[in-house]
Amino acid sequence: MHVPDGFINAPVSAVAGVVAAGAVAVSLRGARRELGGASRAEGHGGERTAPLAGLVAAFVFAVQMLNFPVAAGTSGHLLGGALAAILVGPWTGVLCIAVVLLMQGVLFADGGLTALGVNIDVMGVVTVVTAYALFRGLVLVLPRTRRSVTLASFVAALVSVPASAAAFTLVYAVGGTTDVPLGKVLTAMVGVHVLIGIGEAVITMLTVGAVLAVRPDLVYGARGLTAPLKLRVGGELVDAAPATPATPAFAGSPRKLWIGGVVTALVLAGFVSFYASASPDGLEKVAADQGIDAKAEEYEHATADSPLADYGVRGIAAERLSGGLAGVIGVGATLAAGTGVFLVVRRRRTAAPESA
Repeated sequence: MHVPDGFINAPVSAVAGVVAAGAVAVSLRGARRELGGASRAEGHGGERTAPLAGLVAAFVFAVQMLNFPVAAGTSGHLLGGALAAILVGPWTGVLCIAVVLLMQGVLFADGGLTALGVNIDVMGVVTVVTAYALFRGLVLVLPRTRRSVTLASFVAALVSVPASAAAFTLVYAVGGTTDVPLGKVLTAMVGVHVLIGIGEAVITMLTVGAVLAVRPDLVYGARGLTAPLKLRVGGELVDAAPATPATPAFAGSPRKLWIGGVVTALVLAGFVSFYASASPDGLEKVAADQGIDAKAEEYEHATADSPLADYGVRGIAAERLSGGLAGVIGVGATLAAGTGVFLVVRRRRTAAPESA
């Protein structure tokens, strides 16, 4: 659902940019708490979460290259807001999606640069806020089990995608560059993105479930999943000593999980992406059908001459090799940028008490 240049007029794009900048600034402050070790007793110190956050950004980038068919002539791809929020926290999740969108716009000419604020608001802020609020509500009312967390992640991801589509329609109603029937746009956008949301929900549920199976302590949304056992001693209830859990496959350092995640992202972007659907995604299809893109052709992307534009490496004629190499470069660049940002955020958080 990457909004290109020309869909939204300049004044509204500017306002959206200001809103996005504010959201990122607020998220930086919130991410310092999520990454800075505020919950080390629960196993969520920044030394674990910061590298995982960079990995989540790289993984979202990779999976967004995998368009899957959802209807005749239409495809969809992961938005990633729900997945990022559940794995590393809502504030850090917004930053993850912002990093991905920035890398895509600058390196690959995917999503307009003047529309970057719109994309961060619609694909990042709306999806994260909607998904995490619903996820937390479900976790509170469901039994405190891993199955409940995976179920809640499915529902949250499913709802977040049509919510994002509705948000785009609202932005278009205010600043759209063409005069089209907004009722039809809303119906078409929400309708196709409900189908895309099913794919998003499956991917999110499987990914969250996989991490829960090997390192539940690294899933932000699963904190405090198991209530402490109570024993009656002398007529009073006291917390029992925690049982020694079975050693998971990735026990000890999260390094093996991190390496496995990086390898998975590289394989998805470098190889599996070649088999992704070539059909237009939900926004592209609705834009073509409803005339939203009537003026978009007047705008040339600022990075259209990038050597990686359109997810291919300029100068390499072999399509499979060109696309695969571009995907690998994108994963590496997103991983480096994301990890660097999150490590800086964590260090600023941990350094604050020392300077006080």
